[in-house]
Amino acid sequence: MTMKSLIPVGRDSSPARTETNPLTMLQQEVDRLFDGFSRSLAGFSPRTLMPSMDLAETDKEIELTAELPGMEEKDVQLNVVDNHLTIRGEKKNQREEKEKDYHLVERHYGSFTRTVELPPGVNPDSIKAVMSKGVLKVTVPKPAPAQTRKIEVKTAA
Repeated sequence: MTMKSLIPVGRDSSPARTETNPLTMLQQEVDRLFDGFSRSLAGFSPRTLMPSMDLAETDKEIELTAELPGMEEKDVQLNVVDNHLTIRGEKKNQREEKEKDYHLVERHYGSFTRTVELPPGVNPDSIKAVMSKGVLKVTVPKPAPAQTRKIEVKTAA
């Protein structure tokens, strides 16, 4: 008795689509078009909401710089839990134009979250954050290096 594969495989060893129903094919094409449209809608995709971040390290501190154009201090929240620094923010952008023969209102909303793992032993109370002109600068003092202590082993009495 020979066993037949349930998944059709093409020449390139990948599953081949053998869809012949014209309505299903039309639905797939419409879904593909709308996916592409929603991704490019006003340049506002989840990828563009994610802020650019730079992480630099010196002997004494770790410096994180995040670009948050158009945002203010009240729109950004920083938390430290279990040596993880989380930056959350919500961007709200509204533009309104009124002219003689038209009235235009555009709104863009979205939120983001970025998390960075900190080295063990960081004191959360010593972390400082400053925001100026849409640039967030977070300074994390490095913990003191762990001290090695030799423990003497004694003979049991």
